Formats: sequence, structure tokens, C-alpha cells
Amino acid sequence: MPTLFRKRQPIPDQLNIALISQFAPLLQTRTPAGTTTGHSRASGPSFLRLIARGLAFRGHSVTIITGENLGGATNVREADGVRIVSIAPSRISRLRSQAHQPRFQDLVRAKFLELHREKPFHLVHALDSSAVRVGLMKREHGFAMAYDVQATHLADLFAIMGMGQETLGSILGTGLSVGLKFLSTYFGKDRQLLATADGVFAASPRERISLERYYLYPDAKIHNVPYGIEIGTLVSPEESDENPAAPDNRAWLKIPASTHVAVTVSDMNEIGEMQNLLQAFEKVAIKKPNSRLIVIGDGPRFKEIEFEALMLALGSKVIFAGELNHDDQVRAISRADVFVNLSARTSGFEPSLLEAMAQKKVVIGSEMSPMAAMLEHGLEGFLVRPADVSEITELLLAVFEQRLPIAAIGEAARAKIAAIFDPEKMVVETLRAYRSILEATGHYRRSA
Repeated sequence: MPTLFRKRQPIPDQLNIALISQFAPLLQTRTPAGTTTGHSRASGPSFLRLIARGLAFRGHSVTIITGENLGGATNVREADGVRIVSIAPSRISRLRSQAHQPRFQDLVRAKFLELHREKPFHLVHALDSSAVRVGLMKREHGFAMAYDVQATHLADLFAIMGMGQETLGSILGTGLSVGLKFLSTYFGKDRQLLATADGVFAASPRERISLERYYLYPDAKIHNVPYGIEIGTLVSPEESDENPAAPDNRAWLKIPASTHVAVTVSDMNEIGEMQNLLQAFEKVAIKKPNSRLIVIGDGPRFKEIEFEALMLALGSKVIFAGELNHDDQVRAISRADVFVNLSARTSGFEPSLLEAMAQKKVVIGSEMSPMAAMLEHGLEGFLVRPADVSEITELLLAVFEQRLPIAAIGEAARAKIAAIFDPEKMVVETLRAYRSILEATGHYRRSA
């Protein structure tokens, strides 16, 4: 029934919340004997793990709708009080291409309607654009709709800006590329999505300003919540290995202890950032032949990136580890002397980069990414322009040659992560934002 003229109701003490993300981590589950299985630390969109568990602990009903395969015979799992519902895991596994998105959005919409009829949701929080067709139904079905800024193409604009050089030609070219990208994505997709949003979660001041200034989205509906990863005790590579049956013939496991190692994570949707890193590493490898670069990830442009490495004669110096589960990713990062992530496409704080900081690694990130809002250059890590090959080269060499106070930088990085990403603070602030979003719909009022 349409809710346009419904009398304003008090915001319920216990909310029924749907979190929608195409990719999502498994939460911890407990076996009958009481032992814990699943990941011991956050992975993927870490927000889901921490916030969903925290909301459930406070008595709220939380359902995660995801396209991730749960790894069992059923597509529904209960973990930490949170219901996880996977959409057709046998037919859809980690869809990446844009061609599959409309089909996946239809499946999300159908599953959401099925669950909503069982028990109506008060609020839907989508971490990506997979729920855009759900948002179109919000008036008809009477729920509030919130998106993470990752659901828009704002991060793509930052990625283009990050690839610019400090020359007149590059500045003009970059400006033109950003303008064309904005026009195509905003009028083609983002405007419709934002029209259905009762609130948007932004990760950095730059994203907040951009949403207000260029996307014309009201500042009062933009919410900043410092969600990231769960910080626990550091674990050794051996302790983090929860799959002893896995073969140990992977190349990144056999790198000698004396070898200098850089690790990066890429979704391989764009080639420019990886090209710059490979060019920088070529210069490093000439001066430091015993250095290696581990590349974690897979994607549509893998073959082009692999070819680039071969053309630079880095075939024996670059190890393409492919997709790794979270525990293996933690192990790979623990082997690194330096962790590099030059992507600005992620909205929110990149979990792998935060993991590296939590492990007290020297990190190099993009000055166009949300990390620039929290990382102090030279103290807790380093921020570079992704197109600045010379600076990337110099930083890698400085780490390998120990010309930097590596231990002090690592300690400062972990202290920063621990101070910002407090799980209790994340849950409290997210819940406060949810109540504000519900009130903004005009259907609810604050309880007395």
C-alpha cells in the first residue's frame, strides 16, 4: 500500500534492516561444539561484517542480500545473529562485467520483494548499485533507502583525476575526460539512483563536497561514518592459515626471506594504475634484483596487465597471485615490506590497505583516494599521484634500502587505524544515521 499519506509513526526501537552488496564477506559462525569457523577478521566490504553484527547484537533484525556464494548446499545462512541470503550462487558467481548488471539487479529486486513480503523492512542500505531497482520501489513499499557513495560513479572521476600529469596538456585532457565521464555517468545512471536515496554514506570530506557541489545532493542527507576493518591482535602467516588442506606450491609462499617484497591489490578493471606501478617496479628491479612484486586480484584486464609485465621484462619479478581468500590475502600482506594501492576507485577505505596498516606495514596510497583524508603523508604512510612513476620508484627503493624509519611508520599506521575504526563507534554512528534517514522520509518521527 502506498505510504504517501500515512501518519508519521515513531521510529521503531528495533529496526528490520536489509544490507545489499554484490560481494560480501562471510560472518563468523559457530559449530555445535562452540568452535568458531569463517574468517577471524573482516574482509571484503568490512562494513557489513562489523555493522551487521553490531546491529544484531543490539536487537535489530539484519539481512544481508548478496551475490556471493556461501559455499554450501543452501543459499541462506545465519551467522552472529545476521541472516545472509545469497542470490542464485550456482548460476551467478562474482559477476564483474557491466553486461551482467541488469540481470543481477533484477535478481536482487525479486529476492528483496520475497523477503519484504515475509517481514517488511524499515530501511535498505545498498553498498553498490545492485539495489538500484529496489530503490525505485521505496514509495510503493514504504521503506527508507540509503546508498554508500560506492553505488555512484564518483570514485571513477577521482581515478581519472589521479592519472593526470602536472603539464598543461595533461591538465586539459584530464579535465575533458572527467567532464565527459561525469556527463555520461550522472545523467545516464547516478541521477536516477540519487533520486531514490533518502541518505548517502560518504567516506571522506572530498566525497561529501563532490556529492553536494556537482551531484546537487543535499548535504543534510549525507552521512560520514568511519567504517573500515576490525582491528584485532596481529597474527603470523602460520596462525592466519585456516585452510591447511590448500596446496603450498604457490609462488608467493616460497619467496626467500632475504627478498624485498612489495604487495598490491587490483580489481584489474583499469590498466593505467597498474601500468604505472609496473613501470616504477621495473626501475626498482634493476637496482634491486632480489625484489618481487606480488599482485593480488583478477579482473577483465588481467591479460593486458600480464602482457605489460612481460613487455617490461618483469616476468620473473612479478607474481600474479590471482584471487585470494581473505586469510591468504592477510598472509601475503604479512610477507610485504611495503604495500601499494594506487586505486582511487574505491569509495570508502580500501580494506586491504587498512589491513596492511594494521599489520604495521609501510603503505603507499593514492592522494586522490579517501585515504588522503586520514593518512598523514610521511608519518603513517605515503600518498602519491598514481601517475608519478618517479616518486613511486623512489619510495619503493627507500623502503627496500631502509632509508626510512620503517618501524616508526608502521607503529603510527596501526595506531591511526585503531583510533579511527572503533567497532562500537562505527555501530553507534551508523545507527544514528539510519534513524536520521528514516526521519528524512517523512514517514517517521523521533520517539519522545
